[in-house]
Order: sequence, then C-alpha cells, then structure tokens
Amino acid sequence: MDQTREALVKPTSNTAAFFAHLAERITKFSGTTLAFCLALGLVLLWALTGPLFQYSETWQLVINTGTTIITFLMVFLIQRAQNKDSLVLHLKLNELIAATKGASNRLINSQDFTEDEINILHQYYCLLAEKAQKENDLGRTHTVEEAEENHQEKVEAHHSKKAVAHHG
Repeated sequence: MDQTREALVKPTSNTAAFFAHLAERITKFSGTTLAFCLALGLVLLWALTGPLFQYSETWQLVINTGTTIITFLMVFLIQRAQNKDSLVLHLKLNELIAATKGASNRLINSQDFTEDEINILHQYYCLLAEKAQKENDLGRTHTVEEAEENHQEKVEAHHSKKAVAHHG
C-alpha cells in the first residue's frame, strides 16, 4: 500500500466492523425471496390466530408493534446501504473523470457542491447540449470550454463569410 493510501485508510474498530458486517448481511437477506416468504408466513400465521384470540386488541397490537419496529429498523439499514452505494458510485465516477483526458476535473466530488453550484453546472450542460444539438453531430463530445470555443469559431466564420459576400 502506498503512503498516500495509508494516510487515508483509518483502522476500523471491531464494533464498527461487526455492525457493518451485520447490517450488510441483514440488508442483503431482507431483499431475498426467503425473507419475503417468512414475512408473509408471519402475517398469515397472525391472521390465522385471530379467531383463537377473538381478534382482541392485544392480537392487533402484536402485528402493529412488530411491523412498526421492523420498519423503523429497516429504514436505517436501507439508508445505510444507499449511502454506501451512493458513495461507491461517486468514487467510480470520480475515477473515470480523473482518468479521462478532456474531462473536467471540476466535477470530481460534485456531490459536495452546493445547490447553487449544481444549478450553475446544470445550466452549462444545458448550453452544451444545445450547442451539440445545433451541430447535428451526436458522435462528437465536448467540454463546456470546447463547446464555447467551437461555437465562437463558427459564429466568427459565419460573420466572415457574410462580410465577404456583402463586400464582394
């Protein structure tokens, strides 16, 4: 491991590593057919026991409390999984931006930009899309700067042709 990476990697405590492993396993399991079938089976078992407990308030409270607790805990596990997936996706995109010649390094870690900065970039890319559409060449890509230069060159060339035609 190189020195830069060693400086970035923080040791994980045993408790954090255990929780991360447990959360990942529960999250993966909760998305399986078996988990769905178990949940469905519990609901059916609860429904079938209704007559046995005369559909009492306690019988109803069991399913309400159980589903509320499970839902409450799953919200946090799902959010944790989404945060991890999102971070990994951002890292992969950052790697592609950093490795691609001509890509704007300004976009690395753009997930940390303010909403105003994101809106400004969105406007630039809308402008870029308009310019690319006007060129009728879907195979050509640009950075915003290249698009600006190309557009300016075309405008100047067009004005030059008009001036020559007008004077000639």
